[in-house]
Order: sequence, then C-alpha cells, then structure tokens
Amino acid sequence: MTKEVFQRAIHPIRAGLFGNQETRGYRRPYIPVRSLGEMLRDLAAIEPVDWYSYAFSREPLNGKLKDEQRRSWMKKSLDCGREYAHKICREYQTEDPDSLADSMGITITYPEFPEKTDRVLFAEFRVPDKICIYMDAVKKAKKLFEEPGVAEILTKELDIRRLLLSHELFHSVEERCKEEIYTKNEKIRLWSVGFFHNDSNVIALSEIAAMGFAQEITGIRYSPYLMDVFLVYSYSPEEAGGLYEEMMERAANKE
Repeated sequence: MTKEVFQRAIHPIRAGLFGNQETRGYRRPYIPVRSLGEMLRDLAAIEPVDWYSYAFSREPLNGKLKDEQRRSWMKKSLDCGREYAHKICREYQTEDPDSLADSMGITITYPEFPEKTDRVLFAEFRVPDKICIYMDAVKKAKKLFEEPGVAEILTKELDIRRLLLSHELFHSVEERCKEEIYTKNEKIRLWSVGFFHNDSNVIALSEIAAMGFAQEITGIRYSPYLMDVFLVYSYSPEEAGGLYEEMMERAANKE
C-alpha cells in the first residue's frame, strides 16, 4: 500500500481512530480548514462521557438506542476500561504498555501502512496475539507538535505510539476476559417472540472501553477520541475539520 493510496482512502474518512466504525446518516457540508491547535483546544474541553453521541454514531445498531441508553453505556464502558487498566497493571506490576504487551505474549509489528485500502486504520489488534501500529501516521503526528498550540494541549509528554498500543492492548485483555468483561456481556435485544429472542453485542462498547483503558494507562487528561482529528489532520486538514465540526455538534446536542 503506497502513501498515495492511503491518502485516497482517507477521503472521505469512513472509520474512527482504531477501527472500521462507519458513520451512518451524517452528510458533512463544506468545512473551511481550521487551526489544529484551536480544534484540539475545543475538543479537549469535552468531558469523556459527553463523547457518547460521537462514539455511538459509529455503532451499526445506533438507530435502536436512545440518548439515555447511549450515555449510560458510555459511562459503564469507560469505567470498564479504567477498571481493567488497573487490574492488568497490578497483575503484571507495570504501567508501561510495551512491558504489558511483552508480559501478555503479544507480538507488536510496525508496518508503514495497512495492507487493506478499503478502510482507514492507524492501529489494530489481530486475534489472538498481534498488534499492528502503522508508522506513517505516527511519524506524521509527531511533526504536528510543531503546529501552534498543539504541544500545549496534548503535552509534549504524549507518545502517540504508546497511546495507540494502549488502546489495542484493551482488545487483547477483552478477548482474554470475554466470559466476564462488561463489554462482551452487555447486549441489546433486537426482537422477541414468545420464548424466542435475539440479543446482540454492541460493538461501540468495546471501542469506548478501549478509550478509557488507554486514557488510564497513558495518564492523559483529555479523551483519546480527539485523536481522530489529530491523526487525520496530517493527511487531510479538510477531513479533520469536518470531523471536528461533527464532534462539536454532537457534544453540544447532548441531553
């Protein structure tokens, strides 16, 4: 996959930061390019739980949910991620994501670009024990710290690679603890007829919990969801601006 192909794949952006979470029903108007520092400042001010509308907009079953349910599941999923961050760090006596991955027997690879061109990825967990961090995005992100206001908002201590790794580590933890972990056991009932019913997992819960896990491991004060804008910006400031507008609109319209 070449750099040019990756840039074409990112326009329009159809995935979230760490996975294929296609937005449904949202049509973005023309958005002027904004200052990256300005956008990050506004996004960093959004409380983690108030990202629920954006987080669930990437959920295939979103149309079956009400805002009250989305907000409740957002809080429970963030709490789940934070809880398991503490558990795994206690178990392996480290808060370093590289050490955690090594202790858990996870192989980490660092290709430049994803192999597939039908979706945009910056990192991914592959069952059962492999994490890929795509380095073209990481290298570009490091250069963005030179933009006015960026280092002040994100802090110079932020390590993008470690943040991506921390997020993907949760998916490994989730797979290992799938019998009891909240994100794998909370379900939505799709239909019920007499004694028969059909329950389904809610994909967004895993991604939300991974955000809480990554935030706890890295110690950042803002929600990792703003990384969607940050990482996309180096490929397409216009797409990043569109995501920013969507995020701000959804946060403002919360109940």
